[in-house]
Amino acid sequence: MASFILIPGGWQGGWVYQKVTDMLTAHGHNALPITLSGLGDAPAPTANLETHIGEVVDAVKSRRDDVVLVGHSYAGMVVSGAADAAPSHIRALVYVDAYVPESGDSVWSLTTPRFRDLFVAGARADGLSCAPPPDVDPRCRPQPMGTFLQSITLSGHWREVPRKTYIGALGWEGSPFLDLYKRLSGEPEWSTFAFDCGHNVARLRPEALTGILLAQV
Repeated sequence: MASFILIPGGWQGGWVYQKVTDMLTAHGHNALPITLSGLGDAPAPTANLETHIGEVVDAVKSRRDDVVLVGHSYAGMVVSGAADAAPSHIRALVYVDAYVPESGDSVWSLTTPRFRDLFVAGARADGLSCAPPPDVDPRCRPQPMGTFLQSITLSGHWREVPRKTYIGALGWEGSPFLDLYKRLSGEPEWSTFAFDCGHNVARLRPEALTGILLAQV
């Protein structure tokens, strides 16, 4: 049995993993989808990347069985930071169409001008939180801007995690992750998979995603 800790991307809460959670549980595993600070019912406009990493580190260290840590999109930053802090607690890292940072990177530095423009437009109300893009799930919440702007500090210990997987979603226009997917496909320490779907893999391909997660244990 393993514990799957599931971290959603920007603006989303743990609800985005509901189908995946149900399938993992049906296979006898523990599944913990996390809603990070500011992305639930309680606003937290001053939360930053360090805040979110700390929350996931606490979740990882609370588990007594093998942990598979999963991050979508923005959450690639979070799982990298958590794995850097507690690599011995984690069996596998799974990045789902997500950022894979080096030390000093931020979402702002890694993303494309299109998304920087979206962040600026979304933060016009108060400068502290970025409103969700239009036409998304009504459960989405404003993202604390510090989570997009703060640079990450990594020692490199996250690379000690024995299994690292990257899933690229190749079916949406304007993805900032295509070059990263192609680069990691050529690196022997990574397993890579490609889905011909939009960015929100957990909702669009829950069965396929669950299959890859189960293969990590």
